Amino acid sequence: MKDVLKVDNLCACYGESIVLNDVSLKVEPGKVTCLLGRNGVGKSTLLKSIMGLVKTPKGSVCLNNENIIKLPTYKRAQKGIGYVPQGRDIFPQLTVHENLILGMERNGHKKKSIEEEIFELFPVLKTMLDRKGGDLSGGQQQQLAIARALISEPEVLLLDEPTEGIQPSIIQEIGRVIKKLKNRGNVTMLIVEQYLEFVMDVADYFYVMDKGRIVMEGKTEGIDPHEIQEKIAI
Repeated sequence: MKDVLKVDNLCACYGESIVLNDVSLKVEPGKVTCLLGRNGVGKSTLLKSIMGLVKTPKGSVCLNNENIIKLPTYKRAQKGIGYVPQGRDIFPQLTVHENLILGMERNGHKKKSIEEEIFELFPVLKTMLDRKGGDLSGGQQQQLAIARALISEPEVLLLDEPTEGIQPSIIQEIGRVIKKLKNRGNVTMLIVEQYLEFVMDVADYFYVMDKGRIVMEGKTEGIDPHEIQEKIAI
């Protein structure tokens, strides 16, 4: 089975400060892979590196065996990578409908209408199409951000801390959507997450990062969550 997304010996830096040190990971097609670790260890930087948003002086990022490390961010998006950053980045002054329409246009898709499938995944959005994004709760904004990324039909979806600051009922909803997408098998996901219970519920495979390096990895099935927790706490 070929890997949809493969990162090899990747280094990333902000100015002179090296944040990622020879990071390697792979994500199999249709699977959910989660990246865990304490705050400040480089998890978000890895997602930004995959999207071409930070300087990566060494290593490779391959999408379907093509090294995209030199491509600009918009080209990576056009090739099939969707990205929901920490903080969601929805447009607060635009309506839910306008935010979703932007998701269509961002990657060059010229669809005329939002497919019903999006509202099957996120029924609450259908009732809020005319509301401004800034008037939504944090959990609703997160659902909007994920829907906006999915609307362009990405092959790979990167989610940065999708459960952060969100009430438990919405966390369950997001988990339900991720599992539904996984069952369909047409979206591969790499998720940065700190909520271990959520990871154990949705992920097929996990990596633990510390100080810019991968320090543990494995299948979630059959592993004792305490082993992962101990590694995160080091």
